[in-house]
Formats: sequence, C-alpha cells, structure tokens
Amino acid sequence: MTALTEYRTSPPPPQKMENDQTQFRQFVRQFLNSRLAVAGLVVFVLMVLAAILAPLVAPQDPYDLNTLNIMNSFLPPRSEDFMGEYVFWLGSDGQGRDMLSGMLYGLRTSLTVGVGSAIIACMFGASMGLMAGFFGGRFDALVMRLVDLHLSFPTILIAMMILAFLGPGLVNVVVAIIVVEWAYYARTVRATALVENQREYMEAADSLVLGRARKVFRHLLPNCLPPLIVIATIQVARAISLEATLSFLGLGVPITEPSLGLLISNGYEQVIAGRYWISVYPGVALLILIVSINLVGDHLREILNPSNQR
Repeated sequence: MTALTEYRTSPPPPQKMENDQTQFRQFVRQFLNSRLAVAGLVVFVLMVLAAILAPLVAPQDPYDLNTLNIMNSFLPPRSEDFMGEYVFWLGSDGQGRDMLSGMLYGLRTSLTVGVGSAIIACMFGASMGLMAGFFGGRFDALVMRLVDLHLSFPTILIAMMILAFLGPGLVNVVVAIIVVEWAYYARTVRATALVENQREYMEAADSLVLGRARKVFRHLLPNCLPPLIVIATIQVARAISLEATLSFLGLGVPITEPSLGLLISNGYEQVIAGRYWISVYPGVALLILIVSINLVGDHLREILNPSNQR
C-alpha cells in the first residue's frame, strides 16, 4: 500500500522530464525541416489573425446596411466608391458590399465552424474510441457497428439530411459536421487504443490496481495523441470544405452570417457576366486556407508515424 501511495503522489522523475523535453525539441526540429509545412503554418496563423481582427482591419462592416450603397454595386477591383472616399481593392458585389471586408468576415465564420466542430467531434469521437478500445466486448462491438454504418454513407449526404431536418443556421451546420466527423476519430483512436492496451505500461498499471479513469486518461490517452493530432488537423480542413459546400448549396449558414462558401455562391451567376471577382477571390482564399492546413497535417503525419520517418 505504501508503494502504491508513493506511485500516485510522487512527481515524475527528472529523467522522464528530460526525455519529454528532448522529444519535443526533436519534434520541433523535424517540423521545421519542411519549408512547405512551415509556410502552411504561417499562412494559417495569418489567416486566423485576419479573421480575429476583421472588425478592426476590414474597410467596412459588410453587413451593416447603413454602410452599403447600391451605387457601389458591381465595381471592379481597385475602383473608388461613387463618393471617392475609399477604394474597393477587391471590388464589390451586387449590394455594394466591399469584397475584401466580406472575405475577412466570411473567413471568420468558416474558421469558427470548421475549428469548433472539429474540436467537439474530436472530443466525442476520441472518448468513444478510447472506451471501445479499453473495455472491448459488447461496447466495442456496438461502437464499431455504429461507425461502420456511419461510414457506409457519403458524408455530404448525411450532412444534407441533417440540415434538411434542422434547417440552415450556424449552430445546425456545426451539429451536422460533428455528426459526420465523430466516426473518423472513434475508429482511429480505437485502433490505437487496442495496440496500446497490450503494452507493458498498461500491464503495470493493472498490477498496481489503478482506477479505470486514471489508466485511460493518464496512461492510455497520451499514447493515442499522435494519430489523433494528425487526423484532427486534416479533419479541420475537411470541416471547412464541407461547410463551404453546404453553404454553396444554400443549406449552410444564413446570409446574415456569411462564410467563404456563401460568398462563392453569391457570385457564381455573375461569373458569366464577367464579374469574376465576386466568386473567384473568396474561392482563392478558401483554397489557400485548406491547402495550408493540409500541408501542416501531411507533415505531421510523416513526423508522428514511425513507419514514414526517414
């Protein structure tokens, strides 16, 4: 009993802390070795900052009706407004809305939906996968049958069915993406948990008669984090792309809370008339955002997967 008490209350040994610090420094060095991954991370951070600071850096509030004027509609890029007060650097749409301001606010909505839904789906899916891999038996079989059933249907079809029932809206889009994505996290974490559950440290935890919660969250979960981090990074880009698709189809966020997908949809019909800037610029911003996240996720997969390391 004394030994068990000392195990529970004693701090981690200095050697373990030094090993953790060494591994972290090695991880940082490996990540910095890829210029593409570093460039993707820098671009993503800049876009996040632009979205956060949108109310401060945007030339106008694109959804304040008092600042819009129909005389400024369909102005090409680098055109002055009819009063000559400021320049529409990326042009304007049919309502006289500054496209640069609309993209900054749309980027804010896209990131909120993508990152928020990915975090919640990760927490729920990882918890289900951990419990399935740790307890096994009927619970594991039930969770895996639900995951198999879920993954047998196209992702966009499930999201459209949910939004057809709930209706469009920011919260409803987040709920739909969570329902769509949780199974990917559950399957990945469950597979990792099954392998880690057979390791020596889990057998040692069983011999010390530790509680289930301590074994799962103190010992099993940290060793399941590498694949979880990789899939979470990739699923953020997937969530942003899915939200843009749903908004383009008119099932996503409402017009009062625009996203990049909705901006692309608003300018889709204007491309034929030569007003390309209304749809092309938001599309380019969405493409850069998704590519930057995927560059980071692909390099993390190389670093955290031992079979891919060189």
